[in-house]
Amino acid sequence: MESKTSLTTFFSNNLYSKCRLALICFLSLIMLMSILGNLLVMVAVCKDRQLRKIKTNYFIVSLAFADLLVSLLVMPFGAIELVHQHWIYGETFCLVRTSLDVLLTTASILNLSCIALDRYYAICCQPLVYQNKMTPMRVALMIGGCWVIPTFISFLPIMQGWNSIGIDHIEQRRHSEGSNSTSCVFMVNKPYALTCSVVAFYIPLVLMVLAYQRIYVTARAHALQISMLQRAGGAGGSKPATSGMGAAAKTLCIIMGCFCLCWAPFFVTNVVDPFIEYTVPEKLWAACLWLGYINSMLNPILYAFLNKSFRRAFLIILCCGRKRYRRPSILGPNAPCAASQINGSTHVLNDAALPIHSKPP
Repeated sequence: MESKTSLTTFFSNNLYSKCRLALICFLSLIMLMSILGNLLVMVAVCKDRQLRKIKTNYFIVSLAFADLLVSLLVMPFGAIELVHQHWIYGETFCLVRTSLDVLLTTASILNLSCIALDRYYAICCQPLVYQNKMTPMRVALMIGGCWVIPTFISFLPIMQGWNSIGIDHIEQRRHSEGSNSTSCVFMVNKPYALTCSVVAFYIPLVLMVLAYQRIYVTARAHALQISMLQRAGGAGGSKPATSGMGAAAKTLCIIMGCFCLCWAPFFVTNVVDPFIEYTVPEKLWAACLWLGYINSMLNPILYAFLNKSFRRAFLIILCCGRKRYRRPSILGPNAPCAASQINGSTHVLNDAALPIHSKPP
């Protein structure tokens, strides 16, 4: 009987060790890819003069900086707590870490909405309107707002304890029921949950959906006009302008799909939990939270790696500046265009998808 119990304990411990190792590897991979991807984006813009000329890329750098800080200041402590199943850094640092979490993830999401707005003005408005709307001062103010606004829902209320007003009895009940007192649990009351979720997710989500919907409609209208001009001009052998609309729609679906898939579960849970007496399981909370962190790893891929100009800059950096990856001179008569731009902004869709503001053959 004792040997059977020992064998069961051995297999149980062995399975636990393997699961723990797999969890460590998975979390480490997320952090490493997020750090390298966002750092590469920032270095590329700093070293490439052409990338610095495009206004959208300043939002992309701000986004990469926020995601880099998430992967450096937030993810490691969350991973340690998840692996060890308890918090070892004290109550004060728990509040600091939670405040950083809310601040940086909200800044990342707000930067995504600013990118969508910039691309909306670039594609859906006339060039003069875009130049008047997206002045360097306004770009700086928008980026500043992406970092200032989150402080009003992060450090200020959390360090003052406003998020836990009226729910002290819930925390005491959790501890009296045997809950781990050393865990860094972030419990919020109903007003804070609603305010934080609306500012950090639901308003940016609505802005992004409206902006990208208008971008697609405008781009499709331009593509249809150019296609009609192609047919009227007898350019039967050229590729129709509407042939890339499927790829364009796919690109927009990927951008919005990844954002919603990563953050919607967390913010839906964040709003629902206070109204169901905080009965959401801790493992579900952890899964939703890390799904949101994965968005910091995906953003460099969606907003930089899919862009030809960024890819060329990455190759120059990684291949130590080889001449074969440098841009061809724009002075040459047959030099190809290095990047698809509209009103000075990086194209939101694939280069071949939407030939907007280009002349038909």
